[in-house]
Amino acid sequence: MTSINALPRIDPRSPDGRLLPLPVSGGFPVTGEPSNTIAAAGLTKRYGDTVAVDGLTFTVSPGRVTGFLGPNGAGKSTTMRLLLGLERSDAGSATINGVPYADLPAPLTQVGAMLEAKAFHPGRSGRNHLLCLAQSHALVPERVDEVIDLVGLRGAAHRRAGTYSLGMAQRLGIAAALLGDPGVVILDEPVNGLDPEGVLWIRRLMKRLAAEGRAVLVSSHLMNEMAVTADHLLVVGRGRLLSDCPTDEFIRRHTDPGIYAATPAIARPALLEEAFLRVTAASVEYAGQ
Repeated sequence: MTSINALPRIDPRSPDGRLLPLPVSGGFPVTGEPSNTIAAAGLTKRYGDTVAVDGLTFTVSPGRVTGFLGPNGAGKSTTMRLLLGLERSDAGSATINGVPYADLPAPLTQVGAMLEAKAFHPGRSGRNHLLCLAQSHALVPERVDEVIDLVGLRGAAHRRAGTYSLGMAQRLGIAAALLGDPGVVILDEPVNGLDPEGVLWIRRLMKRLAAEGRAVLVSSHLMNEMAVTADHLLVVGRGRLLSDCPTDEFIRRHTDPGIYAATPAIARPALLEEAFLRVTAASVEYAGQ
């Protein structure tokens, strides 16, 4: 599989539309700002009397997959929307490469995101959906075909996207996120609707993106997937940060020492669910009896 960063594109800031080389890190050539980094500082969002995000401070660094975990209602989706400028914070800041999303030049080339699988016009073909996005950033049409091949949608590219299954819609959303060859990738529940082959594909893709020097932030409720995919974890509950550490360290800290010691290293990822439930027990909004 060709390295995503090796694929050419047009720099939207080039007045003559020349095809320019881009750095291995993705996005525009590095200036004085941090490259391929997501940061939140004291990030807070309220809806009336409800505090959805409560003073979150964290950094998502390049070169690793960061899992974003929390119970339902923990504030994960709201946080991602704040990072992408889709919500306005009441306090604190959220930045991509050192600046708010709204201030990014040609944002599609710096951060790619999939928050909703079916965020497309159902009457357009999958290819035309991507082509419209590409034209908005002066990306060459060939890039559309490259990401279609990357996500395995060549056979369905000319079908109306409204006829896609959930798994196909997920692949189209991931293609859109990668269209601008960004150095930062944000994915919300990317394995929803995928069959086992698709789950393995997205797992390998996220690891490869991180290995190429990108910052990858992914939310999921599937502990088994996060255990084998995420290098680092951010765990939130009731809008507050509960943990920010490497996955192995999180499991070791929050499982019974005897069980941890008796579990072969290769099987320890299976302990992530137990560790997660212990950490978030007091933060579950809708616990059953």
